[in-house]
Amino acid sequence: MVGYDPSAQGAALTPEEAALAGSAAGMVTRALISPFDVIKIRFQLQIERVSRQKPEGKYWSLFQASRCIYSEEGLSAFWKGHIPAQLLSISFGAVQFASFEFLTEVVHKTTQYDSRTAGVHFVCGGLAACSATVVCQPLDTLRTRFAAQGEPKVYRNLRHAVSTMCRSEGVLTFFRGLSPTLMAVFPYAGLQFFTYNIFKKLLAPSSDAGKSGGNLRSLICGSGAGMISKTITYPFDLFKKRLQVGGFEAARVHFGQVRTYRGLVDCVLQIAKEEGLRGFFKGLSPSLVKAALSTGFTFFWYEFFLNAMRNYKEQQNTKGRLVKDSQER
Repeated sequence: MVGYDPSAQGAALTPEEAALAGSAAGMVTRALISPFDVIKIRFQLQIERVSRQKPEGKYWSLFQASRCIYSEEGLSAFWKGHIPAQLLSISFGAVQFASFEFLTEVVHKTTQYDSRTAGVHFVCGGLAACSATVVCQPLDTLRTRFAAQGEPKVYRNLRHAVSTMCRSEGVLTFFRGLSPTLMAVFPYAGLQFFTYNIFKKLLAPSSDAGKSGGNLRSLICGSGAGMISKTITYPFDLFKKRLQVGGFEAARVHFGQVRTYRGLVDCVLQIAKEEGLRGFFKGLSPSLVKAALSTGFTFFWYEFFLNAMRNYKEQQNTKGRLVKDSQER
């Protein structure tokens, strides 16, 4: 069970153990879904219309974009920015899940609300994601810059990117797009935990269900939760990506048109004026695929690692009791 469960058997997990499980889940998931993230970002940053009937921009379909990136930049392009992306996933997973476990426990112990309800999971999930976002925003900006650049590369490696951005744009550039990110991440993460909680209860296992069935339910429930939450909050993710590449226009010229935005409101107005309502949902298809896989695998691996640690602790406690009993005899 994700979140504090007062009825759980065995010793409770510490925040450090929740952080470890969250970071491990983020690391494994990131390695699996990185190609979809790169394609999604390329679509989000394209000014021209995304359409198969009348292709105007560089990319116009998921298959075409994949083929184009592979032919021009090679297979490794699908893992561009993977190092900052991995650092982001590990850090975000650790902070988010540790905060979520802590917040749900606080709610149970200090209020009259049941920590296992979907409403509590919505609020605690949103707050946990906001705290993780503030901590990890610089890594997200770096990840976006790496995924957005083509050939020749503007940034040779992570160290070069950090030094170049600090020197030419200042430290605050690492927090570009933070406003739309926070506006989106609370309902996005909240809906993830909310719908995951509901789906898990709807697909509650029978008494004779095995662990493999539980793992599969976590994957299915997480995938559904990810698709629903991503669809509802998607425009904010697009605004964030557009703002994060501000000052990076030179590297984007050969991809097509570029735009400079003065802030969130200007970004929204320009997109609405030039690209229409559909412009707010550019890259939604690969993003939904990525969200289903990302959220599904995140919850799947998180619960997998939690169960592994619980089993290990139970085995150690059992061994300790056996040793103590033998010594007493």
